[in-house]
Amino acid sequence: MENMVTAITETDKKFIKMACELASDNIDNGGGPFGAVIVKDGEVVATGCNRVTATNDPTAHAEINAIREACNKLENFKLDDCVIYSSCEPCSMCLSAIYWAGISKVYYANTKLEATAIDFDDNFIYEEIGKRYEHRSIPFIHVVDKNAIDHFEKWASKLDRIKY
Repeated sequence: MENMVTAITETDKKFIKMACELASDNIDNGGGPFGAVIVKDGEVVATGCNRVTATNDPTAHAEINAIREACNKLENFKLDDCVIYSSCEPCSMCLSAIYWAGISKVYYANTKLEATAIDFDDNFIYEEIGKRYEHRSIPFIHVVDKNAIDHFEKWASKLDRIKY
């Protein structure tokens, strides 16, 4: 798919402002400086804030929390017709979740470089992903088990499985 330039509307600016206000309010409530808003057909479906340190959950990023709430509200694990507005360019984990959720477009305010300037730097993760397993800082060890493939085959043969 070709990356297309999109005109930013006043509505887009309104939702970015909302994400940034969520981030600011979240700082006052013991969370990190990140907020996200998920919109479908011009209506807010869900919001999320960074609650990593408040909940001792390293996955509790604003985008992840918003995705979880949106999926719950829409009763679907796919958010194909949704747009996410984030107070900051999504990190590698959130970017992956956005793709898995099928979100159609991402708008963001602050950049990765601006996040790095306040000690939120995920460049090392991008670097690690590109490395061969034996060169990563966390060891990745493939364990051969002759029965490991069984549950994959079970899934593949399941006639009523839901594809994602």
